[in-house]
Amino acid sequence: MNQEATGRRGLAQRTLDALITTDPHQRIRLAMAGLSALLMLGCIGAMHLVAAAGLTDPVPVYWWTLACGAGITTVFVLIRSGASRRLADPSLTLFQIIYAIACNAAAYVIAGPARGIAPPILAVIMMFGVFGLTPRQMVGVALYGLVAFGAAGAMVQWWHPAWLSPDSQPPALSAAYLVMIAVVLASSTFLTTRVHSARARLRSQKRELAAAVEQIRELAIRDELTGLPNRRCMLEMMRLEHARAQRSRQPLLLAQLDLDHFKAVNDTHGHAAGDVALQSFAQTVHGCVRASDLLARWGGEEFLLLMANTHPADGARLLERVRATVAATPVALPGGTQLSLTVSVGLAELAPGESTAALLQRADAALYGAKRLGRNRVLLAH
Repeated sequence: MNQEATGRRGLAQRTLDALITTDPHQRIRLAMAGLSALLMLGCIGAMHLVAAAGLTDPVPVYWWTLACGAGITTVFVLIRSGASRRLADPSLTLFQIIYAIACNAAAYVIAGPARGIAPPILAVIMMFGVFGLTPRQMVGVALYGLVAFGAAGAMVQWWHPAWLSPDSQPPALSAAYLVMIAVVLASSTFLTTRVHSARARLRSQKRELAAAVEQIRELAIRDELTGLPNRRCMLEMMRLEHARAQRSRQPLLLAQLDLDHFKAVNDTHGHAAGDVALQSFAQTVHGCVRASDLLARWGGEEFLLLMANTHPADGARLLERVRATVAATPVALPGGTQLSLTVSVGLAELAPGESTAALLQRADAALYGAKRLGRNRVLLAH
């Protein structure tokens, strides 16, 4: 029994997939086309009730039904086949609305005394345009609707072919219908403009919110002065790289860089000059390291450099180049003064089973060893 039920569900799913595809975008388009088709079928049913009640000649209703069915089928085939994807409006919303208005205007002509059903149907048709068309398109649709129903009203009043059931609709009633149709068209156009404006505001607010979130994220992981990753970001990257190095058994190096005699820079030239020096130092070091290396401001005049998949000898050569470049690059301070900087570096390689805290402690110890040996040098921890 369970296998039968499963087989039936599988067959139903395959049938559904064959009918409306498995593409989610196509499914949405076909679902909306199906909804409009159901509404059209409801209108067809109403017209046949009118014909069955003897209020109008059934022959024009049958031809009108065929025309409506042809439109529904054409829309489904164009969307299901994928042919509509080449169009600017793959859902064929504008085409469906224009065709539905034409069918509605034709129903107004052939419905006889029951043509009062046309304005409510028109209101439903226009609701699809509120959410699927631009204000400019909606204005065009409204003008088209006025012309279509104006022509339909003229046919009712002055044209009486043999196939059209005669009726003696008073001109005042025809005018009232046309006024209601104009109200439906105008209100739908106005509502579309308001909806479009609200959507534009929402999109603008969404962009502003995304920009604010990105700014907050940057403030959370970036050092405001140097633009480098901050301590929080470096701690997270150290954790990730530590786990990766332990899994892959690839070397991982951590270097701690400290500007020599930086307190004297602040005391002599002021903190504004110290900020300029830190910015210049960060730019110089960033220009020397590789794209795969992570340079971060650790705090004050201290910086960390994380080098993944790098052997100690290669890391030491890179840091020696950094040290030499910093020493050879004077910092231009406000007022034309030039300041020479040097940097001391402690370098440590991650040992098997070692924690990031222990690795950082060894790099820090190597840094202080470099300072004890006279500063402006790179020292590898053992």
